[in-house]
Amino acid sequence: MNTVELDAYIRKIPDFPQKGVLFYDITGILVDPRAFTGCIDAMFGLYQDKGIDAVAAIEARGFLFAAPFAIRMGIPLILIRKKGKLPGKTIAKAYQLEYGKAEIELQPEDIPQGKQVLLMDDLIATGGTLKAAWELITTAGGLVPEIFGVVGLPFLHYDQVLAPIPVRTLLTYQSE
Repeated sequence: MNTVELDAYIRKIPDFPQKGVLFYDITGILVDPRAFTGCIDAMFGLYQDKGIDAVAAIEARGFLFAAPFAIRMGIPLILIRKKGKLPGKTIAKAYQLEYGKAEIELQPEDIPQGKQVLLMDDLIATGGTLKAAWELITTAGGLVPEIFGVVGLPFLHYDQVLAPIPVRTLLTYQSE
């Protein structure tokens, strides 16, 4: 699926979740099996020969893309969730979002030691959540060779926040 086709499935919602924010809603991809399959196929094509040992995904929409990708790749899926949602031993990291503060956590025993963990989310905006997730993965002993998002909003300068980790997306919007 090319970026022009994919763009047709992204809903642009003005003033959500607050006035002045243009929300890029990926739900249109999920409700169309052809578009969703096209995304997973494109992701697989990008990473099938890259030596990825696991994929870590951000709650909640990141899970939707990472789960079928992990199955297709034959690799583990690691969940990164909001604080208080995972049982057992966890490690946590607080971070700033575009509209407030939050905290995420993961179960450190899920991270393959010294192995390549692709970090994934549905949309990359400011990069704050992904930076916190990257720090959690590396603290737990994993290596993050790249960060992937279905949609990227580089005009919010996520590249500066996530440097030096390379960021790749299927679709990029250059401005609101």
